[in-house]
Amino acid sequence: MQTEDAGTYFPSVKRDPSQYLQPCSDSVKTWLRTMKNAGKVLLLITSSHSDYCRLVCEHILGKDFEELFDVIITNALKPGFFSLVPQQRPFRTLVNDVEESEGLPSLDKPGWYSQGNWPHLHELLKTMTGKQEPTVVYFGDSMRSDMFPASSFAKWETVMIVEEMEGEGVPTSDAAMSNKAQVEPLEKKGKFEQQGMKSPSAASNQWGSYFVDVHRSGGGDEESQKLTWCCHCIHKYSTMAIPSVEHIADLPLDYKFPRFSPDKPCTNGYYPRPPDSLLKRCESL
Repeated sequence: MQTEDAGTYFPSVKRDPSQYLQPCSDSVKTWLRTMKNAGKVLLLITSSHSDYCRLVCEHILGKDFEELFDVIITNALKPGFFSLVPQQRPFRTLVNDVEESEGLPSLDKPGWYSQGNWPHLHELLKTMTGKQEPTVVYFGDSMRSDMFPASSFAKWETVMIVEEMEGEGVPTSDAAMSNKAQVEPLEKKGKFEQQGMKSPSAASNQWGSYFVDVHRSGGGDEESQKLTWCCHCIHKYSTMAIPSVEHIADLPLDYKFPRFSPDKPCTNGYYPRPPDSLLKRCESL
């Protein structure tokens, strides 16, 4: 936990959050407020402890970040949050960032909780929305902790954030570019290039594309292109994929997005467009 100042990571982040964290763009904050004002129930579910969650969210969303969400769940211990039954992982209340020892028999009202399970959350959402089967759209960047369990156990709609799309031709959104220019000090610009490093989203020289593998025949003359395991998982367990939330934050709330589907081309479901390697693969088929 952050309060323990254990190791080197948490003390370093706590001393200087701006060295490690970039504030969200105004468009993302406006997007969240717009959804809240439109009557949507907003959830924040993280496996981080409450103290670290507060540190990060205050820096990237602002001191009033709690007002943006109806329910905040920390120390969710995903993927167990989705896969375990309520008796195995009950919700717990927090007092000064310390979990109460007794688990809750159910989730009765919005608020900030620790640990928990999706069936009890589902019951709360039914009460809050007045719908027997409320639709949940869940954003995450981990296949193991977010996409697979949320789609497989909770049957939620899932949006995977895949920054590797920007390493394969998908342009950075205007909102993200503008925000980066505002918050990144001049001395940090181009830091990856200056240190001989590539951007984290750039395709690997050693491993190649994140989405497509190139296979050569025994003689080495003919090439065939196959989807990587990661790419297969994105199509199977995600409703759609985006490089960052900024890419959709300025769109109307009723915007219709393409979805991944077994009976549609594998390029369907990427917004604002598929990565280059998938487009080239489709052209060669």
